[in-house]
Amino acid sequence: MFTMDQARSALQRVYGYDGFRDGQRKIIEHLAEGKDTVGIMPTGGGKSICYQIPAMLLPGVTLVISPLISLMKDQVDALHSLGVKAGFINSTLEMGEAGRLMWQAQEGRIKLLYVAPERLETEWFRERAKSIPISMVAVDEAHCVSQWGHDFRPSYRTIAPFIQELVQSGRERPIVAAFTATATPEVTEDLIHSLELLEPELVVTGFKRDNLAFTVLRGEERKAFTLDYVRQRASESGIIYASTRKEVEDIYDMLRHAGIAAGRYHAGLEDEERAKMQEAFLYDDVRVIAATNAFGMGIDKSNVRYVLHYNMPKHMEAYVQEAGRAGRDSEPSECVLLFHPQDILTQKFFIEQSEAAPERKAHEYKKLQVMIDYCYTTGCLQNYMVRYFGEEGEQPCGVCGNCKDERESIDITIEAQKIFSCIYRMRERFGVSMVASVLKGSRNKKVMQYGFEKLSTHGEMRHLAEKEISDLIYVLIAEGYLQLSEGQYPVVRLLPLAADVLKGKRTVEQRVAKSLKPKAGTVIDETIFEQLRLIRRELASQAGVPPYIVFNDSTLRELAELQPTTEAGMLRIKGVGEAKLKQFGMPFLEFFQQREEEAGRYDME
Repeated sequence: MFTMDQARSALQRVYGYDGFRDGQRKIIEHLAEGKDTVGIMPTGGGKSICYQIPAMLLPGVTLVISPLISLMKDQVDALHSLGVKAGFINSTLEMGEAGRLMWQAQEGRIKLLYVAPERLETEWFRERAKSIPISMVAVDEAHCVSQWGHDFRPSYRTIAPFIQELVQSGRERPIVAAFTATATPEVTEDLIHSLELLEPELVVTGFKRDNLAFTVLRGEERKAFTLDYVRQRASESGIIYASTRKEVEDIYDMLRHAGIAAGRYHAGLEDEERAKMQEAFLYDDVRVIAATNAFGMGIDKSNVRYVLHYNMPKHMEAYVQEAGRAGRDSEPSECVLLFHPQDILTQKFFIEQSEAAPERKAHEYKKLQVMIDYCYTTGCLQNYMVRYFGEEGEQPCGVCGNCKDERESIDITIEAQKIFSCIYRMRERFGVSMVASVLKGSRNKKVMQYGFEKLSTHGEMRHLAEKEISDLIYVLIAEGYLQLSEGQYPVVRLLPLAADVLKGKRTVEQRVAKSLKPKAGTVIDETIFEQLRLIRRELASQAGVPPYIVFNDSTLRELAELQPTTEAGMLRIKGVGEAKLKQFGMPFLEFFQQREEEAGRYDME
């Protein structure tokens, strides 16, 4: 095998680093002893060094199995620049070139050979591989082998039989090293079993990324927020992920029209344009790129300063992998998720449209609920993530949106009791929207059909909008008071913590912005509302548009209630985005600022 002194020497000589990171050192120590090893490391954790250094020191060839075709060439080029002999075989190569590389591997002229997992399915490759002295098989993105992983690829299931064939041909069994950035305990157990690893060592370096500040924003006007956010970071590299091609195109057009050098990336583009966009982003010709989740799998760009999710991803593994592309150079970076309840319906549609077996769909719904809870939790976002992946949450990170939340906590125990009581009276058989309808006091067809208008809780929260009630229910789900069943039409059920609240043994609190905290006995001043309508009418007349285009009545009522005097306060109002603030906001701000001045003078008198 090799010694750790040799490994450290190679690290210094080839890469110019003085020492290994803790996780790298442990993994390489195990491989130096010839042990199968599983390395679970966050994106940017330096996993490639974990198999590249041993590959240089072990006799023979290391076979690297990777699904990332676009990354293979980049990694091989990088190794060549370091003086390391390496090659790759994938669908981009002619058969003659692939044959030449196999011969070079057979002759010991290369140390690392990168292949796509589909290559193991071909008899031509399997037969030629038997003549190559393979000392180690490194499996990248190893979660792809697990049926419970977020990116299951059947071709990964050929890895274990391939290794078995090598042994049966008379070759010594190679060491197997498996690497992933996103594996729950369930997935880890499955990948160890599926790859048929022999008493493997497990090295988990932790999922926490101290340099990343995670934030979830609910109810923002997406386009206005995105444009403003990108403008404020004009000199920084960023990725904007959206769920659909149409949204990517819309974001791309919006940024370009605003004079921002932006790129786009999705499956609907020609291969040539995708490659061109990827290269432009990699070389900083464009600073920001709007993309579907296919983008980034083959990108090794360390200085991405922000990742903005325009929609909620379908599960935590996808989110961690995509958001994890920020700050790979360990510099402070931001990961922002813009959440709207519509995202839930979109992801449910994707699940239902898939051809997956019922068991798989049920699993996907379970993962989706984890993501929904993440969007509503009031606790530390980093701790939420690491707990999902099987680690104990440490002290709050101190940098995520929830940890830095300066909003005030208000007691919502009574509201929570009303919700729990209503769910109990509805026999825990209905979903969030139905519960919200009953509490709002709706007399729609479905409410009347079940006789819920007769419940004592009917209309108990009529002072709130149905969406506000639904949001509150989702917060209670995220905080462990309620639970949603699995499936396309989940029903909401009580958990033991809810019983404690109903019995008066526990209180419930929620954070609200200081400027949004309702004043005791707040009643919208109809005089102010009418004055705002006059301002709106004048602005609409000047712009030649109907009044509702300026602001709708709901927005005017919230303005009348909260009376913001700053642009930041104005932007917190539902229906006020950057564009509308710029076009129509100033007359309203001047109105409220004048009222504040007059109130101040009155107090002095």
